[in-house]
Amino acid sequence: LGLYQGVPLTRRGAFYAAVLPDKITIFRGPIERAYGGDLEQLRAQVRRTVLHEVAHHFGISDERLVEIDRY
Repeated sequence: LGLYQGVPLTRRGAFYAAVLPDKITIFRGPIERAYGGDLEQLRAQVRRTVLHEVAHHFGISDERLVEIDRY
């Protein structure tokens, strides 16, 4: 439902420069189709998706998110 594009903070070295900014895309259509009937569920899923993608920015993998029960 979302996509993080960029280099996670944990993989940036001393010479990390001159690159495009990181980008998080939230896919509106799939989220609305799955949760659009319930505004509270929709809001909760958007929040969950954004937090999930921000976790990737900080270098947290899907496996680790499952491990810490945040997936």
